[in-house]
Amino acid sequence: MSVGEIAGLLAAAALVALVGFLAVPILKLGRTVDEFTLVVRDLRQEHVAKTATTVDETNELLASTNAQLQRIDAITSNAQTVTTNVAAMSSLFAATLGGPLVRTAAFTYGVRRAIAARRDGASGGGRRRFGSR
Repeated sequence: MSVGEIAGLLAAAALVALVGFLAVPILKLGRTVDEFTLVVRDLRQEHVAKTATTVDETNELLASTNAQLQRIDAITSNAQTVTTNVAAMSSLFAATLGGPLVRTAAFTYGVRRAIAARRDGASGGGRRRFGSR
């Protein structure tokens, strides 16, 4: 063996030792990456489960809110109907009883004034006109 062959043999041995020395951390890094992959997968599954739960709860909340809004819509519709009916009843009352009621009040006022004027005329000595006091 020559000196060049011995140097090549030493270089080859050093290279094998270096590869062996570096293989251990690379293998450990590979295991760490595998564990990290499992953790990420578990977190993703947990996140998907939580998201599905949140979406289900949100759907239930929206359904409940929609039901409440429908009830409020029905109540508002009924209140509007009642308001319309009361307005119609008020107009009907004013149209049917308003005119005759005003005439009756005016007539009774006139009769009262006439009676009072007669009474004053009978006891006071002179006749008064309806418009004077």
